[in-house]
Amino acid sequence: MKTSHAFLLVGAALAWAGSARAQTVPDAKTVYEGAKATAEANFKAARARCDQIAGNPHDLCMAEARAARVRVEEEAEAAYKNTLSAYTQARLRIASANYDRDKVRCAAVTGNDRDVCLEQAKATLIAAQADAKADRKSIEARQDARADKLAAEYRVAIEKCDAYAGAVKDQCVNTAKTAFGK
Repeated sequence: MKTSHAFLLVGAALAWAGSARAQTVPDAKTVYEGAKATAEANFKAARARCDQIAGNPHDLCMAEARAARVRVEEEAEAAYKNTLSAYTQARLRIASANYDRDKVRCAAVTGNDRDVCLEQAKATLIAAQADAKADRKSIEARQDARADKLAAEYRVAIEKCDAYAGAVKDQCVNTAKTAFGK
């Protein structure tokens, strides 16, 4: 009798702790929308600061504000979607926004220095894009390798089951299927 009460108390405590945790963890959509709202508010504040400046510094200030907004929004969207494609796309868009910012920065200089600045900005863009694409391919290759390893281990487990017969073999096969998610 006392044992059943203990189990009930432990179960109630776990249920209470689980519900308390569920209440404190915001859902992904709320976090995403909050990040977008924060990015927009920060952009508006930065735009107000930039409006007090004139000329190329104003353009640079606005480009930096746009790049910061894009970074926050893209990182939030990638975290919300939580896919490899979303993370790669976010990195590509952030690189593009940084390139736009760097082009504005280059507008402040003239002559050969400007050409060098633009080429450096383009090289930075290409490097960031190449890194994002290479990271994606690397992650996909690791995922494929992990899947191949699991498939091979599953075949080994099934092969081990061939040593048995009848109900024992069926139980062994079911255990292997459960262990490897088949």
